[in-house]
Parts: sequence; C-alpha cells; structure tokens
Amino acid sequence: MKRKSLLLAVWLFAAGPALAPASAQDAATLIADRIFLTGTGTLTAEGHVEVFFEGAHLSAQSIVYDPATDNLTITGPVRLDDGHGFLLLADGAKLSRDMTDGILESARLMIDQQMQIAANSITREAGRYTRMERIVASACEVCPANPVPLWEIRANKVVHDQEERQLYFDQAQFRIMGVPVFYTPWLRMPDPTLDRATGFLLPRVRSTSTLGTGVKLPYFIAIGESRDLTLTPYLSSGTTTLELRYRQAFVNGQVTVEGAVSRDDILPDEDRGYLFGTGRFRLQDDFILTGELRVVSDPAYLLDYGISDEDRLRTGVDITRTRRNEYIHGSIANYHSIREGESNSTTPTMLGALEYERRFSPFGGEGGFRFQTRGFYRPSDIDTDANGDGVTDGRDVARASLGVDWRRNWVLGNGILASGMFDLSVDFYSIAQDESFPGTVTRATPTLGAELRWPLLKSGAGGAVHVLEPVAQMVWTPESSDAVPNEDSALVEFDEGNLFSLDRFAGIDLRERGLRTNLGLSWTRYDPDGWSMTLTGGRVWRDEDLGQFTESSGLSGTLSDWLISGQVQLPQGLTFVGRALFDDDLSLTRNSLSLSWQRPDFGVSTSYLMLEADPAEDRGTDTSELWLAGSWQVSDGWRARVEGRHDFTASRTGYAGLGLEYRTECALIDLSLSRRFTSSTSVTPTTDFNLSVTLGGIGSGYDGRSYRRSCAR
Repeated sequence: MKRKSLLLAVWLFAAGPALAPASAQDAATLIADRIFLTGTGTLTAEGHVEVFFEGAHLSAQSIVYDPATDNLTITGPVRLDDGHGFLLLADGAKLSRDMTDGILESARLMIDQQMQIAANSITREAGRYTRMERIVASACEVCPANPVPLWEIRANKVVHDQEERQLYFDQAQFRIMGVPVFYTPWLRMPDPTLDRATGFLLPRVRSTSTLGTGVKLPYFIAIGESRDLTLTPYLSSGTTTLELRYRQAFVNGQVTVEGAVSRDDILPDEDRGYLFGTGRFRLQDDFILTGELRVVSDPAYLLDYGISDEDRLRTGVDITRTRRNEYIHGSIANYHSIREGESNSTTPTMLGALEYERRFSPFGGEGGFRFQTRGFYRPSDIDTDANGDGVTDGRDVARASLGVDWRRNWVLGNGILASGMFDLSVDFYSIAQDESFPGTVTRATPTLGAELRWPLLKSGAGGAVHVLEPVAQMVWTPESSDAVPNEDSALVEFDEGNLFSLDRFAGIDLRERGLRTNLGLSWTRYDPDGWSMTLTGGRVWRDEDLGQFTESSGLSGTLSDWLISGQVQLPQGLTFVGRALFDDDLSLTRNSLSLSWQRPDFGVSTSYLMLEADPAEDRGTDTSELWLAGSWQVSDGWRARVEGRHDFTASRTGYAGLGLEYRTECALIDLSLSRRFTSSTSVTPTTDFNLSVTLGGIGSGYDGRSYRRSCAR
C-alpha cells in the first residue's frame, strides 16, 4: 500500500469548531501505510506507523487519536525514543498528544543504551517522571538461552527523574546470578547520563599481611559544577583510615588534592598520613604554570597503603613556555628523600632554576643561545665530608651559565655530508660551606668539532630498502684546571643517542674535555611488508685519558668500550631493543634488553638490565635485574595479567603480582594479588590483595557498550 504522510499538527489544531493554526513548536509528522478520519473526528493511522515530534520518534503498528480525550491509543509493538538517550519499548500504550504523559503496558525502559528497566506498566508524567511498578533493572544483556543476568535489581517501584537524572527504588533487592545478596527499603542512584552526583560509590576490598582485611567505601560529594570531594573511610582489623580527594576545575586549569590520615597497628599510637597535590594552569602568552605538593608522615606509609613507590618527594612550582624556536622554564622546589640511607640534611633539598633557550639561523647554519641559573641548598652547616660519602655535607652552590652554539652542513661530492660545529659556554659559580673550593669560580669552555657522514641507499630484491651510514666526528675541548662542584653530572650513560654528542655529561658542572674521535656505523633495513631493523655500532678514541669518566660508564680510558645497539619493529606489534657495552676481550660492562609485543588478545613487556659495580656511582655490587609484565585474554570477558621484578645478583624476587579482570557490558571486576619481598629498616615484606567491582549503567563511571554481546540464535 502506498505510504502517506501529513503534518499531524495541521489536523490536531485545525479540526473542531475553534479553528487555529498550528505553531511551529507543535508541528509533528505522522507517516503510515493508511490514514483515515471518521465522522466523530477520530484519526486512525495503521501499518508501519511513525511519528516525529520535537526530536522524539514513535513507531507502532497503529495509532488512534481521540480528540475528545486528546489522547493517543497505540497498538504495539511500541518504540518511543525521546532523542535524549531514553528509549521506551511496550506492547501497547495510551499517551497524551505530545507523548509526555501516559501509560505503557508490558514495557521496558532503556537509558543511554545501558540501563534496562522492565516493568508490567510504565507511567509517563509531565515529560519528566517515569514511574514503573514491579520492576527488574540491569545493564546486562539478557538472552533467551541465559535469561539470568550477572546482576539485577528487583523492586516494587522505581521512579526515574529525567531532569535530575536519578533513579529512586522502593523495596529494592540486589541479586547476583539470580541470588539475592542485599536488600534496602530505599535506594537512589544516578542514571548512566549523569556524570556527577552526590552519593556512595561502589566499595573496594583490600587485604594486606600488615593491615589485615578491610573495606573502602567512597562517598562522593558534588560541591558544584566545577568542584567535588570524595571521602573514603578505610576500615580493617589493622587500621582506621580516612582518605580524601578534592578536585576543582577553573577556566584556565585545574587542581587536585589527595590525602589520608591513619591510625594502625604498624606504628601504634602514632598519627600517619600523606598529602599530595597537583595543579596546572594556562597563563597569558602561552605560559603553563604547574605545581605539586608531596608530604608524608614517615618513609613507609606510601608503600604500606599501596599509594606510590616514590622515594624522593618533590614540592615545587614550575612555569614553562615552549615555542618553535624558544624555550623558557623556571622552577623552585623542595626535595624530601625517604630512601633508606639518605639524609635530608646532607642532600640538596632546595633547588631553584631559570632557563632560557633561543634557536636562530645565522651564517647559513643553525645556532642557539642559552642562559641558565641554578642553585642548590643543603640544610647542614658542616663544611667537610663528615659522613664519608664523597660530598661536603653542607655545600651550597649557585651557578649562572651563558652559552652559544652553531652548526652548518655542506653536501660534498658522492653525497658526503660535511658539518662544522662550535660551542662556547661561560659558567659563574658561587660556592659556600665547602673548604675544598674557593668562594667563586669563573670558567669558559669552547668546543670545536667537524663531522663527515656518508649515507648510502640501496634497493634490494623484493622492494626492501637498505640505508648504510658511516660517521666520523672529531671534537676538541681544551683542558681546564678550574675545578667546580659536581651536582648534576654524577651519572653518565653511553648509548647511540650521544655517540656523536659534543658533550656526554647530563648536566653542566662537568664538561667533556680533550681531543676525541667518534666513529660509528649504522645500518637500517626497511621491508615492504612493514617491518624494519636497525643496527648501530661505534667507539670513542681519545688523545689522552683525563680521568673524567667512571669505569662502568664505558667511556673511561683512551679507548671507550664498544657500543652495539639494535632495534627491530614488526607490524604485528612486536618491538625489540638491545644495547650493550663491551671491551676488547668481549667482557660486558653494561647490557640492556627490552621486548614489547602488544596484540588484541595478549601483551607482554619485559626488560633486562646488567651493570657493573661502580662505587663512584654508589653501586657497590654488580646489578642484574629482570622486569616482566604481561596480559592474556583468556576468553571472552576474562583477561589475566602478571608482573614481577627479579634480582639475579641477590638471587631474590623483589616484586610479584597477579591479576584477573572480568569485563562485560554491565560490570568490571578486578582481582589482584601482589607480594613485595624486599625489606628495609622502615618497610617490611607485604602481601596485598585487592578486589574492586564497577557496575555499568550506574552513573557514567563505567561504559560497557563496547563489550555488549549478541544473543546466539
């Protein structure tokens, strides 16, 4: 039968003795296979009926409009979508003309394609309230072959306030796999479209060998549109703790504060706790202001309560601006160490810094100007090395540095790339409370360098591309007798990233000096199938050994260790990176390997590190450690994970953890078990068990729509 359509409002407002035109906001469109009008004024639409009204969409088998009652009698199946995430399905309905009031029979309400509520009847009132009797609510997919959802709420009545986006249950019973586990005479919860609402969040169970078994019950307080507070009592046999989190958003940034106060059996009769805060703001002229606060009552608290493994806590303020050719950074910070064996009176606790860098293009090359100031303060007043760590206990240092650099490239015959480079740094030091150094030191450090590169390209069989590049570089920096305190260049790592650097020290206090030649060769293969391989090797030759580097750095002596590194990347998500330093007799001094393979159904990441003992780097014994983390999709919804750290030198495992996660369209269940084996004077070995459950369809905390299953036919 030919489909017909007309403006329903034309008839609704033009029929009758008081004829009036329809307003634009009342305009509705009715489409059906057959539409007819009786002598009493009743309008009937039959066959694939659809009504569109102010964003709402109604479909049914037939609709009868009675002008005497101004109601619609609808024969189902009925589907009413209000256009704002609320969907009503029913066998039949009687609604007002604008579909905001009425009753639906054998109906089901779907909210944001997540929460489903089935009821014998549903009553719509004022376009805002939806009342349902004898209901079953769940976000789980229910199939004929498995009609029992993972979780459900049964209640005598529920009212959905569409404006406040809240669900109010009377005589509610919570069931898991059909088994009643909880009852409450009254229950309120947000619907899935509400991001923030005051109320209790789902609890979390935590059990440790030091604190016992307990439960965390968060209570969320929405203070306003831009602020909220979460209070979390943590009660167990070994502790009484109150945790808090405060968040506030501003027009140009945000602030987060987290903390806790505890009384426990680990340190009886002592108040314990921590306070962490972070903030970030966008200022004028592209500046970014950040701040952080880190305070803890004792060294073991963060690990005892599973908060963080930080062992040097920074409290400070930074301001930064980064542009294409300019970088500005200023900071002032206080550091508090909770590492075993470190004293906050003899380590730099107060640091201030200001940096400015500008890039430009003079004389056909690329140049730069840099300015930096930095200060270190130690609380100790002792001007000698009383504790024997090699550093004066109370030494305070302030430094200002100026620098310019320049580099230019020339392309020679046969594709050889020649480069010339220059760098000049001037440093001014003010040194206090250290009898080993004068009060002030001024030094200037010029550096000259020349480099030749010969990139060679070849296309192999099957479309593979090979790139071979030998590099030779010669650098000279004059020797200097101006000794200064070394605060920022204690550790040096020799790798492919700095093989051709003018200076391999990480900071400014030490400058690489003397005449040296850096030689290296790299080979890269790009395969048309999407994978690539890179190998790099090199070495440093020095005219004279000036004793600048430690043995384990790989750079000591007139001949450095051999550097070999390799990388493989496969399109299947596999990445392997290896790096090794070894001397002429092939004895390894440093070795690191890392492997990452990430696939949809599994993932693994592992790394291995081996370092020689080096007292100069505060490493009294050899280090050999393996770290591993992996996950595996066991089956639909189930994913297992494992992680661990093993110390081969000490022949012991430092940390091990297992986890099991279950995800469906209506729930996220996370179970984890971990063990920390290492101990110190402040921290004891601990076993930690955690269980958390997040239900979909309750607020916007968990959206499981991407995990929704289809019922098997």
